[in-house]
Amino acid sequence: MTKIAKRIQKNREGIDANKLYSLSEAVQLVKERATAKFDETIEVAMNLGVDPRHADQMVRGVVNLPNGTGRTVRVAVFARGAKADEAKEAGADIVGAEDLVETVQGGTIDFDRCIATPDMMPLVGRLGKVLGPRGMMPNPKVGTVTMDVKAAVEASKGGAVEFRVEKAGIVHAGVGKASFDVNALEENIRAFADAVVKAKPAGAKGNYVKRVALSSTMGPGVKIDFSSVGA
Repeated sequence: MTKIAKRIQKNREGIDANKLYSLSEAVQLVKERATAKFDETIEVAMNLGVDPRHADQMVRGVVNLPNGTGRTVRVAVFARGAKADEAKEAGADIVGAEDLVETVQGGTIDFDRCIATPDMMPLVGRLGKVLGPRGMMPNPKVGTVTMDVKAAVEASKGGAVEFRVEKAGIVHAGVGKASFDVNALEENIRAFADAVVKAKPAGAKGNYVKRVALSSTMGPGVKIDFSSVGA
């Protein structure tokens, strides 16, 4: 029998695994149990009534969290000329064209998010096998293939979060840090949930949002009554 660590047992105390908590209650419970020595990320997971194996049930999008994510995002931009200069001025960490493609193909990925201008996509397309599995491939549907490089970089740096449903029908994301106050976390969670609801695909049938849970990096999950989210 697996032995549960005392810290985990203590964190689970006071949480009813079968109860649906209001958003405010869930945020407070998760914050109280984020006791690691680092600033834990607060994560929300939504179990959706979709089968992403079907193209008309894919859920994907991007949302700008009103209070940011609390983490430093390293942004790479594939661009040339004036657009490359625009990316640098906007605060991009890495900017390049053929040279950056070669670097990534060589296995060096020193960024968390990448953006590309449309003219760069024939080159960037070669990186599909490298960036695709990491969920980092530029895509016009989430605003990472664009001529407005400045806005895309600023959004990425300021709290833009991409989401994509996984095989099991679950979509999740970090929505802040344990150091955020309750109101800031609630606003971010509502913004994320609203974006997921608006991204409901045409092929989704029946109950779209089945379950929602909130947790911190090292803490237990807390189930949320979705009606209290207001999305």
